[in-house]
Amino acid sequence: MIALLDYGSGNLRSVHKSLLKVGADVRLVQHPEEIGDARSLVLPGVGAFDDCIHALRKQELLEAAKNFIKTGKPFLGICVGYQALFERSEEFNSCAAGLGVFQGSVVRFTEQPGLKIPQIGWNQLEIVKTDCPLYRGITSGSYVYFVHSFYPQPVDAGIIATRTDYGDNFASSVWRDNVFATQFHPEKSQKVGLQLLKNFVELTKK
Repeated sequence: MIALLDYGSGNLRSVHKSLLKVGADVRLVQHPEEIGDARSLVLPGVGAFDDCIHALRKQELLEAAKNFIKTGKPFLGICVGYQALFERSEEFNSCAAGLGVFQGSVVRFTEQPGLKIPQIGWNQLEIVKTDCPLYRGITSGSYVYFVHSFYPQPVDAGIIATRTDYGDNFASSVWRDNVFATQFHPEKSQKVGLQLLKNFVELTKK
């Protein structure tokens, strides 16, 4: 069973439907005790960094997510759920502390002539960590769907699983041990996204 954190994020239903489509048994979780014996956990997200952190803290899910990661079971963060794994964000003079699972800050795209911010639409992945199990059956150069103005800058470049160019060359996903996270939305990325989610589901069965 996959625990999907329900803290009011706008993309929750899309993630839920996509996980069900690839054969997952999914439980929507609003309180820590509902995580129970989940084999893996997914933290979705759209919107602002601080809103995500405050909502998770209000429902006591922030510490629950940290504790789940410590179990070594698979964890997937999506979009703001990816950004929340870092220490801090520059978004709107953010003052909320992230989970601090990874060292680094969430920064805004550099203003450049002709560059539209936020990035909304399809862009390519350069797969950096070819052994990352999320990308089994997915080729470098595949297109995925993004909606964001900010992205994390990991202190440890060794965790970067994919990079994407959008004015800045940024870490579009990361992987370390049992923690996976994507800046793009796999639930909106059609066949490529479904393959990624299917790969994550397979990890929960091991």
